[in-house]
Amino acid sequence: MSRDASFFNFSIKNILSDNQSVLDQARIRLLYYGFGIVFVAVLGLLVSVYLQHLPMLTITAEISLILVVSLFKYLTYKPRWLRISHALLMLATFINLLDVFVIMQRVDIITIQIILLVVLFGYYMVGQSWGLFYSLLNIIPVMVFYVLEYNDGYFIALRPEKIDQSTIIISMFANFILIIYIHSHFYSAFFNNIKQLKETSDQQKLLNNKLELAIEKAEKSSHIKSEFLSTMSHEIRTPLNAVIGMCNLMIMANPRADQKENLRVLKFSANNLLAIVNDVLDFNKIESGKVIFESIKFSLVELMQNICGGQMLKAEEKGLEFNLKIDPVLANKVLYGDPTRLAQILFNLVSNAIKFTKQGNIYVKAFCHEDKNNKVVITFTVKDTGIGIAKDNLESIFEPFTQESITTTRQYGGTGLGLAIVKRLLELQGLQMQVISKVGEGSEFSFNMEFEVSNTTDEVGEKHPLLQNTEGLSNLKMLIAEDNPVNVLLMKKLLAKWKITPIIAENGERVIQVLQYRDFDIILMDLQMPVMNGFDAAIEIRKMPDIKKAAIPIIALTAAALTDIKEQILNAGMNDYVSKPFKPEELMEKIQHLVFEIH
Repeated sequence: MSRDASFFNFSIKNILSDNQSVLDQARIRLLYYGFGIVFVAVLGLLVSVYLQHLPMLTITAEISLILVVSLFKYLTYKPRWLRISHALLMLATFINLLDVFVIMQRVDIITIQIILLVVLFGYYMVGQSWGLFYSLLNIIPVMVFYVLEYNDGYFIALRPEKIDQSTIIISMFANFILIIYIHSHFYSAFFNNIKQLKETSDQQKLLNNKLELAIEKAEKSSHIKSEFLSTMSHEIRTPLNAVIGMCNLMIMANPRADQKENLRVLKFSANNLLAIVNDVLDFNKIESGKVIFESIKFSLVELMQNICGGQMLKAEEKGLEFNLKIDPVLANKVLYGDPTRLAQILFNLVSNAIKFTKQGNIYVKAFCHEDKNNKVVITFTVKDTGIGIAKDNLESIFEPFTQESITTTRQYGGTGLGLAIVKRLLELQGLQMQVISKVGEGSEFSFNMEFEVSNTTDEVGEKHPLLQNTEGLSNLKMLIAEDNPVNVLLMKKLLAKWKITPIIAENGERVIQVLQYRDFDIILMDLQMPVMNGFDAAIEIRKMPDIKKAAIPIIALTAAALTDIKEQILNAGMNDYVSKPFKPEELMEKIQHLVFEIH
């Protein structure tokens, strides 16, 4: 909007501002300088008609002069150009019709000029609709007067006034100047406006080019980040696969009690490192919106015990009392849901509770909030007596890479991703986390989650019947594509437990060569290998002319972190995948499913 100046202002500079458009500034300039032309013209007419002793024209000129001066003062005080324009148009219309019907009682060239001025000024200043209105308001009555005069049908008691040639000359000259001034002024304004629009368009094109470059750079950066995470995932998970795998093998070999305790500590530390890596990778996957929630059978009691089992040891090491309470109503229920994501949420909450509690207790509870129509709503609660969270920081703790303070980060460590992942996983399921906390007294995190209840009483988890029957595996012909010697050793030792003797191929090209002259029941395919990677090898296998070999089940072994890895694996023709470090029972279940159930 235009800005207001002081009452005693007469300068146009004080009523123009940068936030006004080019056309609005042009309208204000037209009024400002136009008032000067009109003032001189009306003053000249006033002197002329006064000297001719024409009382009605004199009074009209005096009133017009006062109104022109008043409107000019209003413009320099409050530049409301639209109001002033309407006032001038109404004044011109009134004077024109008064002149035609009362004072002069005839239509002359001055009348025509005034109508032209009204048309021009109206359209330029107040727009098309109002311009048309004021134009018709002047033209129609004048045309009616013409018709009446032509038929000698117009008569009033007042005697018309007659002006001399000098008054006509003054009026015509002033009107011509105003017509030329309005045209010239708005031509310049429109030209400048078009020039400004062109400059704006050029700037917009430049900005669009910069935006396209920025988007391209961002996409490239995102791709590089994804590739980096994939590479780092592979490089970190590969040795972790060996560490955790060897721990599993040694624990399965019935070690002495002291050895078993050491192995559990080693495995626990390796799993902690894996959890940190997974936090970063999972957060990247969540942020990209590529998280898919499963709906599989699981036992909540067994899941809670598995989650809290390892955490209890950690709590005991800190001298904390750990309480796990599961509603008895849930004891015999088999639920449908995503146990992996639920475990991830609860693990992060419990791990945080232990981390930020120096003394006192940890309380974990699963309570049946609602049970009806084969569905249950369960309230999960994790409570601690730790350091607590300030009220102002309750929102920020859920932001990625953020903890309550720098001091907290330095003292307790961590990536700052745990609660961010928890919040995102809940939000993706339409759920909200409730937090109650008081500094120095502790915190309580809780959320509700709905599950479908299975009508069957099948056992789930590690007690799957397939995992109990490994007798028929000794005759299983297995080909393993793996270039890492440590992983090869691990796989051989693990498979030896199941009496399987695999054939090893160090790259994808070798896999195809071996497969051409030998038959196999299944292939375990590493994805990142020299010479030929697992994807290309799988594609080539599916093209083999031997139908049986082309249809052989392939399980991908991957330590990659790309969010679309599953899609890539399936597109390459592989049947399933296992992420490194993998659980032996998970691998066994998938092998048995592909070999014995499908084939």
